[in-house]
Amino acid sequence: MLKDILILGLVLTARTLPAQVPAVAASEQPFTFSATAELVLLDVSVKSAMGEPVSGLTKNNFTVYEDGKLQTVSHFASEDVPVTAGLVIDTSGSMRPKRAEVITAALAFIGASNRSDEIFVVHFSDSVNLGLPAGIPFSGDLEQLRSALWRGTPQGRTALNDAIVLSLKHLEQGGRDRRTLVLVSDGGDNSSVHVEADVMRKVLESRATIYTIGIIDEDEPERNPALLRRIAQVSGGVAYFPQHLAEVTEISLQIASDIRARYTIGYVPVRSGERDSTRKITVTASAPNGHKLVVHTRTGYVVPPRHSLGGM
Repeated sequence: MLKDILILGLVLTARTLPAQVPAVAASEQPFTFSATAELVLLDVSVKSAMGEPVSGLTKNNFTVYEDGKLQTVSHFASEDVPVTAGLVIDTSGSMRPKRAEVITAALAFIGASNRSDEIFVVHFSDSVNLGLPAGIPFSGDLEQLRSALWRGTPQGRTALNDAIVLSLKHLEQGGRDRRTLVLVSDGGDNSSVHVEADVMRKVLESRATIYTIGIIDEDEPERNPALLRRIAQVSGGVAYFPQHLAEVTEISLQIASDIRARYTIGYVPVRSGERDSTRKITVTASAPNGHKLVVHTRTGYVVPPRHSLGGM
C-alpha cells in the first residue's frame, strides 16, 4: 500500500489524499497508485496570444514532458479552488514612499481572491517578520490582514533571499492544496543569510507558484530583476516590472484572476533511480480552434531522496 505521495516536493500521507486533492472530473477514472508511484501535480495557467485567460480546456488539450519524455496525464481539474497565499512585502527604507500604493494593491488582491483562501503576510527589511499576530498563521479576515500589511515602519536594508526562504517554509503549514506567493520588492538583496543558490533550491523543492512585482528604479545600484524573473519562471508564475507605481493595483488584480483560473494537471512519472535529482518539465496546450496558447507552469522540481518518500 502506498504510504506517501510526492506532489512537487511536498510529501502527503495517502490516507489524507481524498480530502486534499481536487476532485477528478466525473468523466475521469479514480486514481490507483502502485508502491513505487509518485504523483506530480502542476498548477498551469493558460492564456491566449493576447494575454486573456483560456477556460474550458480538457486534459486532451495538454501535453506534458518530463526530461523530454512524454507523460500520461492521469489527473485533471479546472475548478476555482482555495489556495494558501503569502503576500511578501519589501519594507526596506526605500519602500517608504511606495508603501501606501503597495498596500492598496495587496488589499485589492485579497478582495479579488477566493473567499476561502488562507493568507499570510511577510515583511522584510534588515530581517524578516510575519505580519499576523503570534498564533495566527493564516487569515481570511480583511481587517486582520489590513493590520498585518500596515504593521511596522519601512526602514533598513533588504533581506530578500531570507524572505523567500521563510515564506516557502511557512507555506508548508497551509491546509490548501494550491499554494502561491506574491512578492513585491524594489531592490536586490543586501542583508540575507541565505544566498541566491539557497533560494533557487527551495523554489525547486516547493510546489508553490510565485508571482513577483519589481518596483525598481533605474538608478537603484543593488537592483536584481534577474532573480525576480527566475523564481517566477521556475515556479510557473509571472514576473511584472511596472513602469509606474499606479500600475501595481491592476497587476495584483491580474494575479488574483490568474490564480483562480489555473488548471491542475497530474501525472505519475517513472523514476530512474536517482536519489536526488532535478527533473525538467515542459507543458504545452493547444486550443480546439488551433489558436496559439501560452502556458505558464513550473519548469522543474527536485526529486528528494527515497528515504523521504517513506522508503519507496
